Amino acid sequence: MASLTLFYRRLAVYGPTTLWQWLIYTILLPMGWLYGALMQLRAFMYRIGVFASYRAGVPVISIGNLSVGGTGKTPVVDHLIRYCLSLDKRVAVVSRGYASGNQSALRVVSAGQGPLLDVEQAGDEPWLLARRNPAACVVVAPRRVLGVRHAIEALGADVVLLDDGFQHLAVARDFDLVLLDAQRPFGNGQVLPAGLLREPRSALKRGQLFLLTRCPEAHVNTPTLPGPILHCRHEVANHVESLDGEMRLMADLVHLRGIAFAGIAEPGSFFSDLEKRGLNLVQTLCFSDHAGYDEQDLSRLIEAANSADYFITTEKDAVKLAAAALPRPCFQVPLRLVFLQPGALEARILPVLKGDRNDDFSGTA
Repeated sequence: MASLTLFYRRLAVYGPTTLWQWLIYTILLPMGWLYGALMQLRAFMYRIGVFASYRAGVPVISIGNLSVGGTGKTPVVDHLIRYCLSLDKRVAVVSRGYASGNQSALRVVSAGQGPLLDVEQAGDEPWLLARRNPAACVVVAPRRVLGVRHAIEALGADVVLLDDGFQHLAVARDFDLVLLDAQRPFGNGQVLPAGLLREPRSALKRGQLFLLTRCPEAHVNTPTLPGPILHCRHEVANHVESLDGEMRLMADLVHLRGIAFAGIAEPGSFFSDLEKRGLNLVQTLCFSDHAGYDEQDLSRLIEAANSADYFITTEKDAVKLAAAALPRPCFQVPLRLVFLQPGALEARILPVLKGDRNDDFSGTA
């Protein structure tokens, strides 16, 4: 399954290069055109009021993207939570809760005192955000209108962060922050299933601010976008943490043999970052995005263990491995968000937090 996912992602990001890939791409392309047209029609229906958008009584900030996965959204949401908390805001994150249990029900992952649910019930990303920011409220709701209402009325939120909310037009927002991967912001340029785009590029007109992630130090290939652009990159930290909480410097692992693994959209960039830090990775294992680490996944890790001294993975993967009996120590690596224009994101968000509402939201696309 993981290999099929990686094959599809290569096709959707880089386009077809072989005869077999061209055949598959030719079949998927008209399906992408149809899906893109339906998404444009949907946005138009919101714009003219056929579909209603719920207007909350507090500022709502959407953090989303145009493509499926791989833009490094969770660290950005985490950054905004910390910024809101620094201003003494009662902040709530409302997420759809991908890959969480009981997906039809609204669930309070945190009411402002840390996680109330386990990771299987909450989903990996909401649980991780709740653990990192115990003072924040985190709500998972497939119907995010209900999640926003609950966060405000039951939990007392005075700011709502709509996680992965760019396409969720049923909730009006006061600010749309759109993330794009700086390396290939539009993949092969096609809409699902022929590419990675959830909507045609014209949907970007709804965005107020665009954040290009995974930028090198000197980013020069900035795409033309319909609004102001900021740049950031994600760096692995200088330390690692074992599954039971032991902290070590990453430098302590340099002379050992490691196996890196990840169940994220872009595992290659994670592996590359570890190697740049000097780690000797004898194997890298890719799992499907939001992998649950079932018996089959754990068997792959156990089988590979004989060739290495330790495992290393992301925080998002590690939260699902606490009870796993791995034959080698397993370390997780936090990610650090570095902005190339420090303070610029906060300067754009602050007026919204002070009550500068966007009352003209209509799902424009």
